[in-house]
Amino acid sequence: MRKPLSSVVCAVTVHVSVPDELPVPLPAELRYDTDDPYAVCLSLGAPLARPVDWVFSRALLTEGLRTPSGIGDVLVIPRRAGGLRTVRIVLRSNSGAAVIEIATRPVAVFLRKTASLVSPGTESRHIDMDRALTELTAGRD
Repeated sequence: MRKPLSSVVCAVTVHVSVPDELPVPLPAELRYDTDDPYAVCLSLGAPLARPVDWVFSRALLTEGLRTPSGIGDVLVIPRRAGGLRTVRIVLRSNSGAAVIEIATRPVAVFLRKTASLVSPGTESRHIDMDRALTELTAGRD
């Protein structure tokens, strides 16, 4: 018997902009796993040897396809320029900021696939509370 599908990986090309530089295309992956049903991972540089991973809310990415969303380290903003629809993800840290631009279509397909695994609003049913508590309390004496 095959184990049910528990993750989604979508290879994409992103365009990365940092202050004072022209955008650079970069391979990336969007990843989702039912073990962390609230989150998605944007892995910049994947499948290269040392990708940079950003983990943020699946709901934030979904909402950001329609309307500017987010506060803090991750902002998601829909864009339309010259007939092209993209989603812009602004990533900020203490060391600076980067703007990631991805075509909307592969992001929407990725999100539909994640919803087929875990419907939005049902994420709490997919959390192993015993494991989560064990991880939270690991190393405490």
